Amino acid sequence: MGAVETMFFRKSPSAMRCLLPFATLLLLSAIAEGAQKIDLNNENTIATINHSSILIDHLQGLLHNSNSSDITLKVYTGNSDEVKVFHTHHLLLVLQSDVFEDLLLNQSVTTLVLHETAECAVLFEKLLRYFYCGEITILLSQVVPLHKLAAKYHVTALQHGIIEYMSQHLASAFPQGHVVSWYHYSARIGNEDLQERCKRFLAWNMSSVIHSQEWQTISDDLMVALLQRSDLVVENELEIYYAVEEWIKKNQPDVTVTETVLKSIRYAMISPQHLFHIQKQSPIMKEHYSSVHNLLFLTFQFHSTTPLVFAKYFDVNCSLFIPRNYLSSSWGSQWVINNPARDDRSTSFQTQLTPSNSDSSKRVTWNVLFSPRWLPVSFRPSYSSLGHGAVQAYSPEDGRPRIIINPATNSVSFAGVSFQKTVLVRVKQDGRSYVKHVYNFHQSTEETGDFLLQADLQKRSSEYLIDNSLHLHIIIKPIYQSLIKAIK
Repeated sequence: MGAVETMFFRKSPSAMRCLLPFATLLLLSAIAEGAQKIDLNNENTIATINHSSILIDHLQGLLHNSNSSDITLKVYTGNSDEVKVFHTHHLLLVLQSDVFEDLLLNQSVTTLVLHETAECAVLFEKLLRYFYCGEITILLSQVVPLHKLAAKYHVTALQHGIIEYMSQHLASAFPQGHVVSWYHYSARIGNEDLQERCKRFLAWNMSSVIHSQEWQTISDDLMVALLQRSDLVVENELEIYYAVEEWIKKNQPDVTVTETVLKSIRYAMISPQHLFHIQKQSPIMKEHYSSVHNLLFLTFQFHSTTPLVFAKYFDVNCSLFIPRNYLSSSWGSQWVINNPARDDRSTSFQTQLTPSNSDSSKRVTWNVLFSPRWLPVSFRPSYSSLGHGAVQAYSPEDGRPRIIINPATNSVSFAGVSFQKTVLVRVKQDGRSYVKHVYNFHQSTEETGDFLLQADLQKRSSEYLIDNSLHLHIIIKPIYQSLIKAIK
């Protein structure tokens, strides 16, 4: 898959002055070939004649016209004798890159010898083409070496454009195995925004990541960072444990990393039956049991009673007792809403009261209402300001989508347990479904303020709709009132 990014030249006034006649001739040539006739009946009429595309065509043609070039670039690949020769122009090089400007300070220089890695050398012509026309066509597999070239030669606009391209195409990059490598690259260059976007995409689509080839390429630091997050979207905690076990077998991290990773598993979210099986069958657990036995002991105590009783004797203010975004039917339900802009919809489902094994038979029924055109409080009429009996008119288009989730039974029966609700919004790109947004709230998405704010559900072409349907997954997270500090 490819995509086009258009950038504009960064102009250097000193360079423009030194070769002004050359640029002027090009401009006059472009205007002569593409000039338009405009009938000016009024002397005050203002018109804009734009022949920039013709000028760009001329500039791009210069790249293939060696007769008018004044600088030769010889690009060597690594330590080999392979060389690529490009006939270029002083003006275009110094306009786009202050590195070339420094290299060409000596006006007598006519040849530059450059050394690039094999992956960068093969794309060097793309960089030059960008110099000449301000546009570049890039493939997912080319973004890192192109960014390296742009960074090396200080082509700032191109650097920013490539980073933005990476940020916007994570879903397309994932099937080809690029997201993890892009994270590692962003970490090396210190781009924290791209790092976080990559981590968030991996976290929100963790169940898919676990079953992909990228899982085995995750670095130690990234694995630790991911397992510390509470927004991982997985079937259940058991899925994470077995995936981590395979990662440890494949990558053989040192003991410190292995134990840190194993301690990051939220064992309290795994049933005692499965924990017994892990202790009996897992070679990784047997080898490193001493590092996590305290967590397992605490977990079995947690499962032996209700969370409210457990909290009277043990500190539960830690991530061990905080649920992630589990897709299991025990903790939520998928909801596909056909024609979501049409009218209000409702549904209901059940979840387990808490992760504690003592509550395994207790269920909570949830009633859910989806409204596509609910009016936010800020848009509602203020009768005191409108005058007696006045009614403020508003259009349905002013409304926003909202979801309200309430228990069907009295909350008194929850015995100290409150609930955080999470709504995952899935979209489709390049034929694959992925989680685009995650919203957390306590009762209504009105609390988030931005629920589906950019989604135009009226349009069948909306990126938020899959086959004209809105694909949601609602997750209920039990939180122990005033006992647990939620993180992330």
